[in-house]
Amino acid sequence: MDRFSAMKAFVAVADMRGFAPAAQRLGVSPSVVTRLVARLEKQLGIRLFQRTTRSVTLTDAGTRYLERARRILSDLEEADESAAAERTRPTGRLVVSASAMFGRLHVSPLMCRYLNENPDVVGELTLSDRVVNLIDDGIDLAVRIGHLADSSLIARPAGTTRRVLVASPTYLERCGVPATPLELARHQTIQFRPLASVTDWSFSEDGREVRVAIASHYSTNSADAALWHAEHDGGLTFALSYQVVDAVQAGRLRIVLEAFEPAPLPIHFVYPSSRLLSAKVRTFVELGTATCDWRF
Repeated sequence: MDRFSAMKAFVAVADMRGFAPAAQRLGVSPSVVTRLVARLEKQLGIRLFQRTTRSVTLTDAGTRYLERARRILSDLEEADESAAAERTRPTGRLVVSASAMFGRLHVSPLMCRYLNENPDVVGELTLSDRVVNLIDDGIDLAVRIGHLADSSLIARPAGTTRRVLVASPTYLERCGVPATPLELARHQTIQFRPLASVTDWSFSEDGREVRVAIASHYSTNSADAALWHAEHDGGLTFALSYQVVDAVQAGRLRIVLEAFEPAPLPIHFVYPSSRLLSAKVRTFVELGTATCDWRF
């Protein structure tokens, strides 16, 4: 029998002024209450009650201990209620991770809407093009683009994005439009390192993968920098379709080799495997899957 059970029994006896009525309030037998209080007194090394055949009264030490015991039990009850509330009502701090550009363009608006609908939640959006460890980095939820490695993480589908090859119309007019992936050897290429291999790009032809060696004219770890260079006639670059939709519609970039595009990449909400999923994570995922049309 734990210390908190003994403490609850002690407080009940003090409130009810007897072991039998305390046992009735707690739903146990009087002998159980007697044993709990006796064990508590032994652990503390003090007598908490003066017992006679007609009454049970607190000792001076028992009176002082009663105040502390009430405070401890109240704090424990408050902690239990707070934890239970997190299972049913979104509250607390929600940390979400996403890649830099996708997070800025698409996850940030979702986070804004979520926080407006859930004022008891404090949000934090962490943007990085590296794959973070959710547990080690204290992340509640990540939005990830690409095929996921096998793990204990739970993944909820959120959409897909095409992988497209783009260049500026001026560059294509000057250097020609490639008709097949093999023609890329005579073109200037721009490499966004986290997106593709440093040495080759992958295409699809007749249902099979075709890999083409690339000697980058320019490389960067920033998608924004790679696309800026492409828009300013620097060459061809692979991008995710959500990254270039505005530039393509505005005519600043043009998609080429569409017939050879590799399969689209999936987008997932990812969170640690847990039977006791917090309300803040559950409701964020539910809002995202219900309102976000992430098919690019």
